[in-house]
Amino acid sequence: MAPASAKAQAARETGPSALDLANMTASGSYLAARHAGQQRDALAAAAYYRAALRRDPKNVELLDRAFLSLLVGGDINEAVKLADRVVASDKSDRVARLVMGVHDVKVGHFATARRNLAQSVRGPITDLTATLLTAWSQSGAGDAKAAVATIDRLSGPDWYGIFKDLHAGLILDSAGQKKDAGKRLERAYKQDPTALRVVEAYGGWLSRNRTQQEALEVFEAFDKVLPRHPLIVEEMAKVKAGEKLPLLVTGPQAGAAEALYGLGASLGRRGGEDLGLVYLQLALHLSPNHSLALLSLADLYESLKKPDMAIKVYERIPANSPLYRNASIQMAADLDALDRGEDAQKRLEEIVKADPKDLEAMLALGNLERGHKKFAECGEAYTKAIDLIGKPDKSNWTVFYFRGICFERSKQWPKAEADLKKALELSPDQPHVLNYLGYSWIDQGVNLDEGMAMIKKAVAQRPDDGYIVDSLGWAYFRLGNYDEATKELERAIGLKPEDPTINDHLGDAYWRVGRKLEATFQWAHARDLKPDPDELPKILQKLQHGLPEEATSQANSTEKPAAKQGNGG
Repeated sequence: MAPASAKAQAARETGPSALDLANMTASGSYLAARHAGQQRDALAAAAYYRAALRRDPKNVELLDRAFLSLLVGGDINEAVKLADRVVASDKSDRVARLVMGVHDVKVGHFATARRNLAQSVRGPITDLTATLLTAWSQSGAGDAKAAVATIDRLSGPDWYGIFKDLHAGLILDSAGQKKDAGKRLERAYKQDPTALRVVEAYGGWLSRNRTQQEALEVFEAFDKVLPRHPLIVEEMAKVKAGEKLPLLVTGPQAGAAEALYGLGASLGRRGGEDLGLVYLQLALHLSPNHSLALLSLADLYESLKKPDMAIKVYERIPANSPLYRNASIQMAADLDALDRGEDAQKRLEEIVKADPKDLEAMLALGNLERGHKKFAECGEAYTKAIDLIGKPDKSNWTVFYFRGICFERSKQWPKAEADLKKALELSPDQPHVLNYLGYSWIDQGVNLDEGMAMIKKAVAQRPDDGYIVDSLGWAYFRLGNYDEATKELERAIGLKPEDPTINDHLGDAYWRVGRKLEATFQWAHARDLKPDPDELPKILQKLQHGLPEEATSQANSTEKPAAKQGNGG
């Protein structure tokens, strides 16, 4: 029989088995469902709620929770079945009506869709959602004029405007009303020329109805603001080759999916995670291979600290999608978050091998190696990335900063110093770079005044950053100003109480000002907070013997400030 831990892991990966569910009481199923919901495992929660519901079929709360869990988990077909039961007990349930309306659009029951959607409205988001989906159902029934009128009748916040113009334009374009479509898409573009789908829709319309050059200008303007987006790169290449781009949306199902994706992605970015999940899952019900919806859903899972679920979503992105490479890079980050660093590195190395000019993959590889303290290797990766960049601009300061960290940690200080100075040249007064370079100078006993000024400037910009405040305190310590060191390190502890390095530093400062009992307490706390393996013996030595005499302590100190560990690890 498998150990309990193995069974629990299997349950997390595959959900509860039929045997597990059959052997549970109603209360046991309910409690298991609540726990699964707290862990954001929606489909497992749904299975447990449905098991409890089978034992208590008239329980409305269990019905609602099972329905919502299926919805958030993406099993929309099963959610639709429960939506019918939810509506039977509460005809005004807006979420159930929305789900039924979306499913009606999917199967082409446009009249029924409009009736259900009409009963799903109440509030700015749901009003806009129902209006756009209703318009697409009218478009599906062949009445583009009524669809656009439905959109135009909707009044609301200013941010409605771009959604209204975009979808009116897409509906007109799909109906062959090219001139009117162009007017609406142009209006949407003028409202926000950095909105990806607006740029794609308007640029595509220009390629089909005006000139390739006009389309290219729209794409190139976007590329200057948000460089190298895979979809824009692909579309620019096609336009340069003289191609006319296809319609962004070709039918009511795809149009409705586009509306749900746009709103869901926006909600997810603005803190509405649960509703964002619902909208994105509904978008994928209508358009299962919608790569942007998949990316947004995976990104949302990442923000919820669920890398395992994000990976499952990334795996659904078609291999022929321009976004497949981006998904692979993000999967590597998620694998690393799951303590599968070797798998993550292998994936990134395969991407780089397939395309040695892939800047994003090269940077991701450098970041991964830096995170695992492979400092010689990450220096090489960042060097290759910098070679690919060519002439750096302000946005590239982080690459030089990270390479500087790798060089410094691999004991190549002249190269590290040059990179840190370059990072400051690209982004003057950047607090993390000021902190790192300033402390490094003080640590080496050079440029003391300039180094301290840099650290103070960093603290002034980031007064609540415990790592940077620690760096100031440790700089004072290295300069022998123990009273100021104690003051700043106590402040750093207040900001980052669970950091072992800061606790260790405060212990050293306490010892030097004669507060030896408190010093021992801080060192013991640092020991218990699982410091880096190479720091633990030093802490144990201090717990046993205290600090050596002051005359030798500074000369022999080789510790790094928490600021450098926090930003460089």
